[in-house]
Amino acid sequence: MKELPNTVQVYLKKGNSYLLMYRNKKKNDMNEGKWIGVGGHVEKGESIDQAVIREVKEETGLDVISLRCNGEVLFINNDYQEMMYVYEIEDFSGELIDCNEGELKWIDIDKMYDLSMWEGDKAYLPLLKEKRYFKMKIVYKDKELVGVESL
Repeated sequence: MKELPNTVQVYLKKGNSYLLMYRNKKKNDMNEGKWIGVGGHVEKGESIDQAVIREVKEETGLDVISLRCNGEVLFINNDYQEMMYVYEIEDFSGELIDCNEGELKWIDIDKMYDLSMWEGDKAYLPLLKEKRYFKMKIVYKDKELVGVESL
């Protein structure tokens, strides 16, 4: 199985809303047509936290003031796997910019599950409310969810 670099997924929180991105601008985007948090790959030589700060700035224009990782999700889809580190961040500043990967929008947390999201995301997002560290394995086959397991 080919192992991809670590990734980060960030849910910026304001009140009872998360900043989500509707992926509709990037060519050959595995996430096309889905609402997801901001984030991306951890670059060589940077820590997980550094990747979060960089990705948030690049995709939103916002500056992270303080952060704490909420959990780890091992994603497996057909012939690849990746370890994704999930963050919920409430301490940030600045003004939103346009993102070249998708449309950014503040979405009410209680209503976001009605949007086109990965089914695996819907499995771990409720755990952010619990404010405890979590570990999960989420398995897809041809982009269809086939398994969720707490680790």
